[in-house]
Amino acid sequence: MPGVLQRLKEFARSPQGQRTIEQARHTAADPRRRAQAQRLFGKLRARRSGM
Repeated sequence: MPGVLQRLKEFARSPQGQRTIEQARHTAADPRRRAQAQRLFGKLRARRSGM
C-alpha cells in the first residue's frame, strides 16, 4: 500500500494531475485570486496569533 507522498507523486505525473497543476498555475497568476489568497492567509495568521 503506497504512502500518501507516493500517491501524490503518481497523481502529479498522471494526465489529470498535469491538468490540475496547470489550472492551479493559471489561477495563481491571476492578480485578483492572488489578492484573495493573501487576505485569507492574513485572516488565518491573525486568528492564530490571537490565541
